[in-house]
Amino acid sequence: MLIDRQLADAGWSVQDKRDLNLYEDGVACREVVMKPGHGRADYLLYVEKRVVGVIEAKSAGTTLSGVEWQSAMYAEGLPAEVRLSALTVDGRLPFVFEASGTETHFTNGYDPDARARRIFNFPKPSSLARILRDAEAEPESPTWRAKVRHLPELDVTPLRPAQITSIEGIERSLVEQRFDRSLVQMATGAGKTYTAVTTAYRLMKYGGFRRILFLVDRNNLADQTIGEFGTYRTPDDGRLFTELYAVDKLTSAGLASSSEVVISTIQRVFKAIKNEEVTGEDDPGLDDYVPDAPVTVAYSSTLPPETFDLVIVDEAHRSIYGLWRGVLEYFDAHVIGLTATPGKQTFAFFRQNLVSEYTYPQSVADRVNVDFDLYRIRTEISEKGGEIEAGTIVPKVDRRTRIERLEAIDEDFEYTHKQLDRAVTSRSQIRLVLETFRDRLFTEIFPGRSEVPKTLIFAKDDAHAEEIVTTVREVFGKGNDFAAKITYHAKDPRGQLKAFRTSPTLRIAVTVDMIATGTDVKPLECVFFMRDVRSAQYFEQMKGRGARTIAPADFQALTPDAKAKTRFVIVDAVGVTEHDFVDPPLNRDKSMPLKKLLDKAAALTLTEDETATLASRLAKLELELTPAERAELDEVAGVPVRDIVRGLVDAVEPDIQARARAGAADPDAAVAALLERAVRPIASAPALRGRILELRATHDRVIDEVNRDTLLDAGGVVDPTRATSVVKSWRAYLDEHRDEITAVQLLTEAREQRVTFADIQNLADRISRPPLNWTPEVIWNAYEVTDTDRVRRSERHTLTDLVSLLRYTVGLDTELVPYAERVQERYAAWLAQQEQAGTSFSPLERWWLDRMVEVIASSAGISTEDLDEAPFTERGGVDGALRDLGDHAESILLQLNTELTA
Repeated sequence: MLIDRQLADAGWSVQDKRDLNLYEDGVACREVVMKPGHGRADYLLYVEKRVVGVIEAKSAGTTLSGVEWQSAMYAEGLPAEVRLSALTVDGRLPFVFEASGTETHFTNGYDPDARARRIFNFPKPSSLARILRDAEAEPESPTWRAKVRHLPELDVTPLRPAQITSIEGIERSLVEQRFDRSLVQMATGAGKTYTAVTTAYRLMKYGGFRRILFLVDRNNLADQTIGEFGTYRTPDDGRLFTELYAVDKLTSAGLASSSEVVISTIQRVFKAIKNEEVTGEDDPGLDDYVPDAPVTVAYSSTLPPETFDLVIVDEAHRSIYGLWRGVLEYFDAHVIGLTATPGKQTFAFFRQNLVSEYTYPQSVADRVNVDFDLYRIRTEISEKGGEIEAGTIVPKVDRRTRIERLEAIDEDFEYTHKQLDRAVTSRSQIRLVLETFRDRLFTEIFPGRSEVPKTLIFAKDDAHAEEIVTTVREVFGKGNDFAAKITYHAKDPRGQLKAFRTSPTLRIAVTVDMIATGTDVKPLECVFFMRDVRSAQYFEQMKGRGARTIAPADFQALTPDAKAKTRFVIVDAVGVTEHDFVDPPLNRDKSMPLKKLLDKAAALTLTEDETATLASRLAKLELELTPAERAELDEVAGVPVRDIVRGLVDAVEPDIQARARAGAADPDAAVAALLERAVRPIASAPALRGRILELRATHDRVIDEVNRDTLLDAGGVVDPTRATSVVKSWRAYLDEHRDEITAVQLLTEAREQRVTFADIQNLADRISRPPLNWTPEVIWNAYEVTDTDRVRRSERHTLTDLVSLLRYTVGLDTELVPYAERVQERYAAWLAQQEQAGTSFSPLERWWLDRMVEVIASSAGISTEDLDEAPFTERGGVDGALRDLGDHAESILLQLNTELTA
């Protein structure tokens, strides 16, 4: 019988009752009569001499859910002679099976809300024994399905919002158990692997998961994934993941009992199930193999279905998973799919159970990725193909040997653009495309730049890549270290890939598929298509290679002529971006100035495309801001500006708009309301719009190389009209922004007149931006002209002179005195008071006092933290002050702050 063979394959000893021998590892006893009224069980299962389960056997084709009542009856109707040795849960056997030889259902009675699930084959006796041991050790949570209901709260500190949503979605899906599969959609670059590692750690430490299979897209990514596990520090005690759990690649000898996370391609898993040799080395013939038809999987005793509790499928959108579906369904495990670009087949396999969704535009809004621009290159041959007249002598290349020979064409030869670089290679077309790229690179594609940006060119095949890389070197007049082919057929592709990531000299890489998915090259700024792609999922993966953000310092180390990576460019030489599946960038209207976008936002007249463009411009601006500027903008907005950008992006998302339209009496009005809600934080905040433009002007500097200047005048006379204008504008600015400038508020309130250095810095930053472009010196010099008798001249101005300017302008002082001089005068008066009161200071004490006063003069105050900075550290910092000034050190510090800054 089929069932007998399946049991035997799994290590069960199939016996008749008269031949019963319970000293075998696991026994399946046939045809056992149960207690009266409960019929005859087809099989009773013994593990470690105890009855633990029952099998109801039916003929092939029987629908098994219809016979569950029979197996349940047997599980509760044990005969007296075996009842004492039976292991039961609430009076019934814990393991119940229904089988037809072609289908097997299994109910684990230790699971909460236990229900039957389809499995590939009966589990081994040792597997059931392990479940029994776990149940005895933790009767309240005997299986992972029970344990996941009591996971500790997620530590969100190291996680991005999208990662938090994904992990919580996965865990919720595991708890609900409505599906045995969960799909996570996360934009490229959003941290899918980190999300998966965090999930794996929580499930292994707290969720009862013993072993996890992590499927990578290509074997060259296995080491990268192992690296992610190896650098992951656990949030509770900070240890490395690999210090706690064994992480291995799958090899023939690699699935040891100690392996807890196993990383592999699905092709290698299939080979292991077939008990064939699996090496740890890269093998493109194996890892790139795609079968002609869906594979059929047979039971393997060395890799049984219960081997893994969880299977994580990276790049789950790939069509190969349809052909390899039998491998995924072989394992009795929950399957988690990770992808940026799920297709219909992906959704179908995962039962439409999308547990979290994070799109590319949303990742741009969150500064996880950068937006992109499109640049199209068209040539005659690229669009229409070409024709070669009969008798023309042309080179021909043998595909196998690459030997080139000259041969005359026998007849007129006409080819279409679709045959280009497959049946025909036009070296002129390749050269013209690359020359156009070179000539427009620093004027139209990356204007103002001088260093070739890191560029990845996608070729049709290895031969095409060879032609391109040779032509790139010729067109740019560079050597081998400037451009390289990185394909599986290239020499040392891993070394070349590493160099492309880290070398300042390797600027252009040409690939076919090797870098198309899953490979990070963060400095990449240009994704160049010289091959067409007809899969939306594959295009998004290829596009995503350029989307990664990178820290400005790391970026400038490789591309020194760029301040920061704020976008990337798709260069399209084949029309790939003209397919319907290609979504436009957020920055859809490049001709619209930011000021006009903000004005239209205020008037609530933004179109959908303009809303997307505004989101793109603000996301780009945020990447350019310093942390202090970003915090300032958030403070003015009252909410993080990132949230405002995310709201704009969500408002133009097709799926979100579709939900808004659904059930609405007026679908168009529903979308309009969605857009208005997203724009409201900007429309209702004039101060925010003004500050955005200030910061934009600060970070944008136009270089005029066109207009030639002409000298009008030169001399040393100060223009009094200009000085009067500056003073008048300065007073008007303070009046207009009084409620926003903390320094002005403090000086005009009776309760508090001391201004902190942070307040001064904030004001200095604001007035230094266009169109004002003021410094303390500019305003001071203007007052010297307009109020000559009341202004002391100073050769050198500091930031703290703004305090003097503010006090003079608001009327607290009748004379404009440099702040440092004012502090020194007050210091001299304070020392005189101390001497009159009978307090004198030794030279050592005066050293401390004099330097404290210098700090006050330059920083508008001093704190105890300053004493642990230079120059105080040369005499012991805070401890030295306590030693030399005694118990009065803190009191002296307070007096100086009060007397010298008021």
